[in-house]
Amino acid sequence: MTPRVQPKRGEWTARQLRALPVTVDVETAGSVLGMGLWKARQLVRAGEFPVRVIRHGERYIIPSAPLLELLGVEPADTDGRAAG
Repeated sequence: MTPRVQPKRGEWTARQLRALPVTVDVETAGSVLGMGLWKARQLVRAGEFPVRVIRHGERYIIPSAPLLELLGVEPADTDGRAAG
């Protein structure tokens, strides 16, 4: 299996954003929003991350749909194409 290569911080395309799983980790969400892991974690701990964060045991997960909405990206439909 080929390892998945993540885009550089803040350089995500709409197609890459639509391909995100339902939830992502703090590092990925921060990258999508153009911030580094340290800053993303700082905002999560302070309760100031710009979208909803879910605590799952010792981990934090971020739903992808609010990230797309914040960035103004239409979600994909079931065929993987932009909805609308």
